[in-house]
Amino acid sequence: MIERSRRASIVVLCGWLTIIGLAFGAQIAAAQESVTESRPRFDFAIGTWISTGDTRWAHNASSMAGLGNPTSKLTYKDVGTNVIELTGKVWVTPKWFGRLNVGVAGIGGGRLTDDDYGSNGGQRLFSRTNSNLSGDSMWYLNADSGIRLAEYPNHRGWLEVFGGFQYWHTKYEATGLAQMACDNSAVPPSLGLTCNPAGTVTNQGQTVITNTTNWYSIRAGASTEYRLTRQLSLMATAAFIPLTIIDNEDIHHLRSDLQQNPSISMLGFGFGADADVGAKFMFTKSVGLNFGYRVWWNHAVDGTVTIHGTSGFSEYPLTQFDSLRHGLTAGLNFTF
Repeated sequence: MIERSRRASIVVLCGWLTIIGLAFGAQIAAAQESVTESRPRFDFAIGTWISTGDTRWAHNASSMAGLGNPTSKLTYKDVGTNVIELTGKVWVTPKWFGRLNVGVAGIGGGRLTDDDYGSNGGQRLFSRTNSNLSGDSMWYLNADSGIRLAEYPNHRGWLEVFGGFQYWHTKYEATGLAQMACDNSAVPPSLGLTCNPAGTVTNQGQTVITNTTNWYSIRAGASTEYRLTRQLSLMATAAFIPLTIIDNEDIHHLRSDLQQNPSISMLGFGFGADADVGAKFMFTKSVGLNFGYRVWWNHAVDGTVTIHGTSGFSEYPLTQFDSLRHGLTAGLNFTF
């Protein structure tokens, strides 16, 4: 945990050093411009993203007789976060800019539903358990560069395009087990699998599953602002993620037949999308308040699940992996 935090700090520090370097570059570029540029050279914003979301993944181990397809499906839902977010934007030339966006948050709760399926007599639910999500954390980084394509007539606004890299990390810790459904006849006795009767509650306050998800994404998009008045404007940003790589690890703390670091790992690829809509009110020429709504979605289209047993490992197809997060945004903007 300490080592991961240290790596995260280094990533953020490098990002801000990049922004500072771009700022110096902007000064040099400005000195070389033949015309005076009146546009602010630096934008800074501090804000929040009050969001909720869910993560869902499933795999197919039906190559083992008696197991269903999907074999297991885990759903982390109603996962709330209050993100603290910092954004810096530097104009390197009158048209070109660099931007760094970092957000950090703790996990404010939620629920894990773990469904397991057998195929004895057809696809049937074998076991369903619920666990509370007590933590742990989320953070992300967006590093983009872009160009202003157009200025709207009468100084009404602008249109920009950009491209860059996104890193999105979440870590969930699930505690306790509440058996919601159990049908031991759904799997053949030869597998030796059993579940507790429905209504059984065990391991209260104990961490049963730790899930860590990392998305590494390339994205490209556009942003626009349209001024309704001198002080009030509407804003929108949309980004398409043509390629994202998912690296996921689960630790099943109660499974003595599985290794513990990790118990299950997943590697896959897919695509996604980001979108923001909102409004901004300028108190002065340099200070404004923004508010809006944001949606992030990443989807895996292919991948492999590796089960790390104590006596070996086995691989199966990843049939689903989706992460969705959405909610209200607000913040203060400063231009210099």
